[in-house]
Amino acid sequence: MARNLFRPEQIINKLREAEVLISQGAAGGEASRKIGITEQTYYCRRREYGGIRIEQAKRLKELEGENSRLKKLVPDLSLDNSMLKEAARGNSWASQRDEGWSASFSQSRNDGHAEYSTCN
Repeated sequence: MARNLFRPEQIINKLREAEVLISQGAAGGEASRKIGITEQTYYCRRREYGGIRIEQAKRLKELEGENSRLKKLVPDLSLDNSMLKEAARGNSWASQRDEGWSASFSQSRNDGHAEYSTCN
């Protein structure tokens, strides 16, 4: 389904037009049809942009974009942080593997051959 994406200043201007029509006695549905949007869209946009100036709407959209970008960064940074903490503790997979091999090394055979086992 195609969507028309309007800039915040366009939305605010349309809402002002609708408010003028409503103050002249038109119903909400009629005013929204005259400005070219559905009644549901009118009420959604009025809830989001009602009572704010154009500069505030632009800033709001910028902040929402930055917020979504930062929300995407948090999981990556958390993963990096946990990996670094694990490496600092020495509990990395490589050190565990090496410790397992050295602990399982035994010379239990009498003929002098080394015996490796992965199970203890």
